Amino acid sequence: MVVGAFVLDLSTLGGVNVFPLLAAAPGVAAPILSLRGTIATGVAANLAGLALVYLEREPTRDDLVPFTSLVLLTVIAAVVNVLLRRDRRQLRTSREVAAAVQHAVLPDPPRRVGRLAVASRYEVAHEEAAIGGDLFAIHETPHGIRMLLADVRGKGLEAVRTVNALLGCFREASDHRPDLPGVVRQLEDRMQAGIGQATGAEAESFATAVIAELPPDCSVLRIANRGHSAPLLVHEGKASPLEPTTPSLPLGLGALGGDDVPVDRFDLPVGATLVLFTDGIDEARDADGVFFDPVPVLCRHLPPDPDVVLDALLTAVFRHTGGKLQDDAALFAVTLDE
Repeated sequence: MVVGAFVLDLSTLGGVNVFPLLAAAPGVAAPILSLRGTIATGVAANLAGLALVYLEREPTRDDLVPFTSLVLLTVIAAVVNVLLRRDRRQLRTSREVAAAVQHAVLPDPPRRVGRLAVASRYEVAHEEAAIGGDLFAIHETPHGIRMLLADVRGKGLEAVRTVNALLGCFREASDHRPDLPGVVRQLEDRMQAGIGQATGAEAESFATAVIAELPPDCSVLRIANRGHSAPLLVHEGKASPLEPTTPSLPLGLGALGGDDVPVDRFDLPVGATLVLFTDGIDEARDADGVFFDPVPVLCRHLPPDPDVVLDALLTAVFRHTGGKLQDDAALFAVTLDE
């Protein structure tokens, strides 16, 4: 802007007032440059203005006002720059704290559970500094291997309380409930108990969830879907959504739909990968507002490795959105080995 003002004034022989361009330069520099760069821009604007005055005529007392204004605008821009840098540091610290708390609440699962190779990812949205409500867990029990992926409504401490409650309840129910509907009912009871004791926005909480189970012989995959995106079964170059036969309400809203817990059964072949994800993935949008579709991305020959599958999925979704997510995303994948 400073160079442009200088060139414009010379090319028009002073016929255009370029002072507004010089005055705006420090303000434009404040949010994008360092403090030193902002001050340097203001100094450059003043020097360019002085040079133009001396090239055209002798300075007069009337020039004192615009140059004093330039100095004042530079000081204001410097103050704005300092305030913006402080806010950015605070936001960065908030994000770091949120990430640390998130990891403490939701630790990485084991790399292997029985015959399953396990991988997980948690991607925090760039715009957010609050702790999200996405969660996943896997637990080996006498009744088989049980898995949970859920997305709690809301963010912050309210979501953390619900996430903690669901994770603890899932571990307890997985150990003591002999069948998958029993696990789901205990999770539903825990959600409703938390809602009954809450006030404000937390009293309107719910959680979409997928609860899955493999018996000890890994002969069949059982899934109870509570209002969540369908998991994907990736095998031999195909990605098949495992849609529920009967839709069910999210956890916390079960009283509106009765006590029945529909459970669907699917084959999980050796070498197949089960992929679960929250809506930060399939509701990710590009610049035109088009939602991301994970199925075509995974319909290619990928090695039977859950880490490779999740990396391919994340690479594609970041390419779709231009490098950032609009919402937090949790991804969880397991591959059945020989």
